[in-house]
Amino acid sequence: MTPRETIAILDFGSQYSQLIARRVRENHVYSELLPPDVSPQRLRDMGVKGIIFSGGPASVYEEGAPRCDPGVLELSVPILGICYGMQLACQILGGDVSAGHSREYGRVRLHVDRPLGILSHVPEQISVWMSHGDVVTEVADCFESLATTDACPVAAVRHKSLPVWGVQFHPEVTHTPNGEQMIRNFVYGICGCAGEWRVENVIDAAVTDIRTQVNEQERVICGLSGGVDSSVTAALVHRAIGDRLVCIFVDNGLLRRREDEMVEVTFHDHFGMQLRVVDAQQRFLDQLAGVIDPQEKRRIIGHEFIAVFKQEAQQIEGAHYLAQGTIYPDVIESGHGPAGKAAVIKSHHNVGGLPEELGFELVEPLRQLFKDEVRLVGEALGLPENLVWRHPFPGPGLAVRIAGEITAERLELLRAADEILLEELTAAGWYRKIAQAFAVLVPVASVGVMGDGRSYEGQNLCVVRLVESRDFMTADWVRIDYNVLATISNRIINEVPGINRVAYDVSSKPPSTIEWQ
Repeated sequence: MTPRETIAILDFGSQYSQLIARRVRENHVYSELLPPDVSPQRLRDMGVKGIIFSGGPASVYEEGAPRCDPGVLELSVPILGICYGMQLACQILGGDVSAGHSREYGRVRLHVDRPLGILSHVPEQISVWMSHGDVVTEVADCFESLATTDACPVAAVRHKSLPVWGVQFHPEVTHTPNGEQMIRNFVYGICGCAGEWRVENVIDAAVTDIRTQVNEQERVICGLSGGVDSSVTAALVHRAIGDRLVCIFVDNGLLRRREDEMVEVTFHDHFGMQLRVVDAQQRFLDQLAGVIDPQEKRRIIGHEFIAVFKQEAQQIEGAHYLAQGTIYPDVIESGHGPAGKAAVIKSHHNVGGLPEELGFELVEPLRQLFKDEVRLVGEALGLPENLVWRHPFPGPGLAVRIAGEITAERLELLRAADEILLEELTAAGWYRKIAQAFAVLVPVASVGVMGDGRSYEGQNLCVVRLVESRDFMTADWVRIDYNVLATISNRIINEVPGINRVAYDVSSKPPSTIEWQ
C-alpha cells in the first residue's frame, strides 16, 4: 500500500512500536514500521511527511545498540524521538546519555515548561507513562528542554533549527492521557498532514495488490476459521479474484460449538464462495495426546494445519497461493518486527511463512492492519455485524485455553463453559463492551459441596477472562457487574459436570498476555 502521505516509524525494538503506528492511523494518516537502519534515500523515495523513532530495550551508549543512519536527521523532515528514540537523536546531535540515578517506570508527573509543538494544548502538569533507566544528561546548545520530571531533567526537547522533537515518556500508550493530543500535534501541527487515510484506501490498495500478486490463471486457497481476521481476508480476496478463491475450513476439533454451521451459512450460502470442509478432528487430537507444553501445542497445531492444507490443496487445480488472516499484532508478538529485535511473546501458527515443500506463496492482505482496522474493512465489505464484531479467537483454538493435556472430554467441558459465558454476556448487554471474553480450563482438583456432602467432582478450575483493549497490544481486565459474573459462575458450576469452581482473572497486559498460553 502506497498512500499519498506516510509517517515512517523506525522500529528500535520496542514492544510498543506498533502502538505508535496505530495512534498515527487513528488520525487518518498512514504509518509504516521500518527497520532502524533504513536508508535516507528510501525515506525520500517514500515521500514521508514525518519520521518517528521508537523506544527500545537497549542503551544508546552500548556497543551494538541499534542506530539510524545520521543522514535521516538531515532530511528536513520532522522527526519525533520517543524514549530510546529521543536519547538517540540527542546523542547523534551532540548530547550525552547515561544511566539515570533512579529509574522511572509507570505513571510520572510531567512539568511542562514550554508548551510548544509536541506539547501544545496540554496542561502544565500532566501524568505521563515512563519506562526507562537511561536519561539525557546534557543536550547540545542547539536543543532546548521543554519539560522535566522530578527524576528526569530533560523529559522533552526540541531542536532550535532542525524539525527534531523528543519525549522521554510514551505518548502512544493509553496510560498517557494527553498522548493522543501530542500525536495529533506532531501529525498535523508539525508534519502538516491532511489526514487522507481511510478504510476505502485499504480496500482498494489490498485488491490492487492481490490482483498484481496473483496470476489470472492461478487460484488462491484461504483457511477459514470463522474468526474476524480470516473472514475479512476471504472477503478481500474474493472481491479481488472472485471464483478463483477456494476457502477451506479445517475442523480440527479445537473450535467453539457450531463453528462449522456458521462458516458454511456465511461464506457458502450468503457470499457464494467455494467452500471445502475438512474433518480433521481425530488427526489433531492424536498429535496433541499427552502434550503439555504450550509452545509445543502451537507448533504441532501449526504443523498439522499446514499438512492438512497440503493434502487438500493437491486436489485443487491451479492453487499456488495461500491467503492468511495475519494481522500486525500477530507479527509483532512472534518477533517478526522490522527491527528484528522484539522478543517472541508467543508463536502464532500463521506467522513466519510456510515450509518450502508446500510450494505456496502467501497472500496476507491484513498483515499491516490492527484489529479495529480489520473490523472497519469487514463492515465496508458487507460482512455480517455479528461476525465483524466477534471477539478474537486464537489460531490454535481451544488448545491454548486448556492448561495441561488436550482431550475430547476436556474440550467439551470448555466448550460448554465458554458458551454459557458468551450467552450471559450477550444477554446482559456486555458483549460489545468487552474486547475479548473467554473461559480457561485449568487442571486443579478442588473440593466442593454438592447436595449435603463433600464433592471432589471438579477436576478442573474454570477461569473467566474478560479484557478491554483498543488494539490488543495492551489490555486491562473488565470491571464487570458482579451480578453478571455471579450468574456466569452459577450456570457453569450447575450445568457443566466436572467444574465446581470458577475464578476471575484480574491481570492486565502487560505484564500478562491476553491469552493464557
